[in-house]
Amino acid sequence: MEFTAKTIAEFLKGTVIGNPDEKVSDVAPIENGKPGTLAFLANPKYAKHIYTTNASIVLIGKDFKPDKEIKSTLVQVEDAYKAFASLLDLYQSMIPKKTGIDSRASISSTASVGENCYIGDFAYIGENSKIGSNVQIYPQVYIGDNVIVDDNTILYPGVKIYLNCKLGKNCIIHSGTVIGSDGFGFAPADGSYKKIPQIGNVVIEDDVEIGSNCSIDRATMGSTTIKKGVKLDNLVQIAHNVEIGESTVMAAQVGIAGSTKIGANCLFGGQVGVAGHLSICNEVKVGAQAGIGKNVKIDGTALWGSPAFEYSKVTRSIAAYKALPDLVTRINQLEREIKDLKNEK
Repeated sequence: MEFTAKTIAEFLKGTVIGNPDEKVSDVAPIENGKPGTLAFLANPKYAKHIYTTNASIVLIGKDFKPDKEIKSTLVQVEDAYKAFASLLDLYQSMIPKKTGIDSRASISSTASVGENCYIGDFAYIGENSKIGSNVQIYPQVYIGDNVIVDDNTILYPGVKIYLNCKLGKNCIIHSGTVIGSDGFGFAPADGSYKKIPQIGNVVIEDDVEIGSNCSIDRATMGSTTIKKGVKLDNLVQIAHNVEIGESTVMAAQVGIAGSTKIGANCLFGGQVGVAGHLSICNEVKVGAQAGIGKNVKIDGTALWGSPAFEYSKVTRSIAAYKALPDLVTRINQLEREIKDLKNEK
């Protein structure tokens, strides 16, 4: 599919600077742009590439002011990053979706499947499960008994959903993720550990996206809950009875221990660890590799470090830590001077 600069500008309500008939049929990062590709400039640190890129069209924000000639045609928009995302949405929507049930899929006679679904080879759907309309179930997906998968949800190859779990509308679950595996519950008994049955489930609300190879454990009782609009990166671990609030985002390798409640609109960097049975309020921002071991009670708190504490204090502590070698040198010098003064007496 080809698009002209004029067509792109009309769709994005932008302005063409250059040739309105310039055409693109692919996208590329601005630093690797080639003829026939569309790139975008949103981060100022990539601004230098706009003067050397071979991309035919580049999206720019309204605040960008070039300081020399640019050979690419530009489309100026309000927000280049959001505009580029809108174009990708448009492109993806034009790709035909798979439909139909492959002959080697296994679907229980008591399961129900909605309209316009795709179910790939070697997918399995268990007893009394309900699949909504326009659901995409790729090959080798396992869906256990009494599972609900609502409309427009996509399950990529190798996703496993254990019994009694519920997935909302418009969710995307990437390959290798397991939803509803047993929570890590064991009771000490005579020098060994007795397994505590995990009889709850996982409830995932609408518009949730979960990356590849994540584990979301079922509750011991009740539900582990991932609320509307949550986005989880690859390799995230969510333990039993955890609740993740609406529109919270977690980067790769985050681990949340059992029964912790996370508020709405939180941002967790990569490899953040959160201890169990804690409560973290709304709009909390946590830097990468932080370890949270106590409740966070103030909305909008920014944390970093392990154990985590306020970001502003962490940065001051790091600055002091970096100065320690100089401080040691100065203290040693002062001690020598004091010793010399004492010897002079």
